[in-house]
Amino acid sequence: MKAMGMEYVTREELFREADIISMHVPLLPSTYHIINKAAIALMKPGVVIINTSRGALVETAAAVEGLDQRIIGGLAMDVYENESSYFFKDCSDQIMDDVAFSRLLTYPNVIITGHQAFLTREALQTIATTTVQNIKDFTDGVDTPNIVKPQGHI
Repeated sequence: MKAMGMEYVTREELFREADIISMHVPLLPSTYHIINKAAIALMKPGVVIINTSRGALVETAAAVEGLDQRIIGGLAMDVYENESSYFFKDCSDQIMDDVAFSRLLTYPNVIITGHQAFLTREALQTIATTTVQNIKDFTDGVDTPNIVKPQGHI
């Protein structure tokens, strides 16, 4: 890591020092709302937050407050914590009941892509190839690196 100019730091140090925070972690009890009001309070003004992992990593109400206070200078999300209400279906003829999400859509410094970041020819080809290989490995009785094993069996 150091050879590439990077180093591991504590979460608090990351929040205090980072100009850009790009989220690449699973949603676990320990990462739920990892970006919350307390975390945003530690961040330097103008921080850019990118979340392409899981929606509930970012507490939406806290993000809105951080944007209003000009702490968050930019927010890019391909995921949203209540996305099942709006993503993957046409809601253009409905009134949006989610006030926080509606508010996010009004900021010029917020981009929400609704799970479309994966939608490239290369990504779809990789997904298809991996899926077919996983099925083939499973039916042939071959171990696959992508098998999900219950905890304690890893």
